[in-house]
Amino acid sequence: MSDSMRRRKLGREFYLREGLEAAGMLLGKILVHDSPDGLTAGRIVELEAYMGESDKGCHAYGGRRTARTEIMYAEGGYAYVYLIYGMYCCMNVIVGGKDIPHCIFLRALEPVEGIELMKKRRGTDRLRNLCGGPGKLCIAMGIDRSLYGEDLCGSRLWLEDDGFSPEIICGRRINIDYAGEDAEKDWRFAVKGSQFLSAKL
Repeated sequence: MSDSMRRRKLGREFYLREGLEAAGMLLGKILVHDSPDGLTAGRIVELEAYMGESDKGCHAYGGRRTARTEIMYAEGGYAYVYLIYGMYCCMNVIVGGKDIPHCIFLRALEPVEGIELMKKRRGTDRLRNLCGGPGKLCIAMGIDRSLYGEDLCGSRLWLEDDGFSPEIICGRRINIDYAGEDAEKDWRFAVKGSQFLSAKL
């Protein structure tokens, strides 16, 4: 039996947890993208929780409900993909109940399947660097803004559980100094000992 046959696709109920609970449970799960170019998959080894309208680091802080953030107000289980620096996509997993804009920002993956395709997309053979950052993982996985609002319970982009239970370490989120006291919260989660993180923790 192949590894992919041993994995179980996550259902809607998994995503209906609030942000911090969901963050701990998403760590170690496998993100899969079945694109026209081929299938790629990577284990989530680093992520950050963003806790809605009261979190100064969150795009929805203060109730900013715009065309870009609208998907954050859906029930859990959708993809929030947006552009940074005018050139790189980043992916978030929407979690929680409807109108509660919690999301999980994906920072790094450990490549699992479709590694040759990932290398071609990224233009590098360095395995540890393929998905070691939010922009890098989106390039490697072929994730772009066409997947904004994609249903993670669908057939193009989804998450799976293969039973892996990581030891979790926590620290401050990265590059959100503008968030004041919220920047000090230990809402960055990573798999202890992983060689695939975007930065040391």
